[in-house]
Amino acid sequence: MNDREYLAAFESCALQPGEFHHSDHVRVAWMMLEDGPLEEALARFSQSLRRFAAHVGANDLYHQTITWTYLFAINERRQRLAPGHDWPTFEAANPDLFSDHRGFMGRYYSPELLESNLAKQSYVLPDRAAA
Repeated sequence: MNDREYLAAFESCALQPGEFHHSDHVRVAWMMLEDGPLEEALARFSQSLRRFAAHVGANDLYHQTITWTYLFAINERRQRLAPGHDWPTFEAANPDLFSDHRGFMGRYYSPELLESNLAKQSYVLPDRAAA
């Protein structure tokens, strides 16, 4: 399935639970940011991810702070690359986005804050200086 087909399958909840992994979150966010500005991608990705979580019976897994932090990071890093870069270029330039999210998020957030209901339900600012 190509990128556009995969994005459409994600947004329409045609994917099964085992077909959407962490790296796919990053890929879908990158595609949405390719389609429009950050503000639109934040709303589109958040709504789509909530819908997908409900589809697979995992409503409690959506985490607004993690979602938005990744979108902010992906957006900034897209801007730092040459205009018109492709997905493989982005992926190769940003290996830290594809490792366990706890490591990436831990650079900015304490576990206590990240595990809080506030951070899950709304975006909160980091409580750590980036390492």
